[in-house]
Parts: sequence; C-alpha cells; structure tokens
Amino acid sequence: MSITVTDPTQLARDAAQAVREFNHLTFPRPDQTPALPYPSSAYDAISGLKTLAQRLPQAIEQIGTALDRLSASGHLGSVDRQEPSRHVAHVQEFLIVAMEQARHLTETLELSHSAVSPLTYAGPEDGPDDEPCGEGMCQCSCIGTGHPCGCDCPRCPYCQQLHCDCDCDD
Repeated sequence: MSITVTDPTQLARDAAQAVREFNHLTFPRPDQTPALPYPSSAYDAISGLKTLAQRLPQAIEQIGTALDRLSASGHLGSVDRQEPSRHVAHVQEFLIVAMEQARHLTETLELSHSAVSPLTYAGPEDGPDDEPCGEGMCQCSCIGTGHPCGCDCPRCPYCQQLHCDCDCDD
C-alpha cells in the first residue's frame, strides 16, 4: 500500500533524507564489506544521482514560479517592511544560479556515468556472493562467473546466446 504525499515540501525533505541515508550506507568502514562492492553498483548509484540532478532544474524553476504567482496576486508580505517583490527578485536570481549549477552537475554526472561504464569486477572469487549479472552489458539475470559477461548461465560456446536463442548447429 502506498501513501500519496500531497505536500511538495515533504517530498523535497524526503529526497534530502534519502541522500542522507545513502551517505550513511556508503560511508567507508574498514570493518565492513563496501556498500558499493562492484563497478555496476557505482554505475547504478551514479545513474540515480544523475536522474535526481536532471530533475532539479524543473523543481527549482517551479519554486520560483510559485513565488512569482504569490507576488503577482499580492499575497506576500515582508517582515523587514521591504517590498516583497524585491525579495522575490533576489530569490529568482539565486534560483537561476541553482538551476545552472544543477545542469552542470547533471553533465558532470553523465561524464562520470560514462567513465565508469567500462569497468568490471576483477576481485577475488570469494567476494560477496550477490554479484549481479550485468557486467559487460549482459542482459541475463544469472549470478556467477564463467562467461564474458561474468555469468554462468548455459550459453552456446560459439555465439554466447542462451541455448533457446541459439541458431548454431550444435
């Protein structure tokens, strides 16, 4: 059962909390197995952060739009007795910079995502047991070693396809 959140500010707080939990889970501890034990783990984590960064400019812009609407409708005051529209203009300036920085963050994470993509796990065979298949762009859902993709699913030795997809004469 999912709960629908209708308060966008709560969603922003939830996103911040999710990043905080990610930071706690991935904090390097010498006495524990790394939370990101494989290059594919880093690849997926960077992908998630990149998606988050891609969505930030729109979220930031919509905050500015909300303030503009409040200002235009005359529903803003100011505790310092300054004109509220002056404060909104300052906020907008900072939000524009934040949107630009979020776009730059997205671009940088895209470069990081691409840079990590050729990496594969080459550690000891007795590494963590839950190594996901997917290394080397394999599309199966097996676990283990023995094929170029890193999995041990039954494949044709010639075309490397699953036997049900193989057209070889063997």
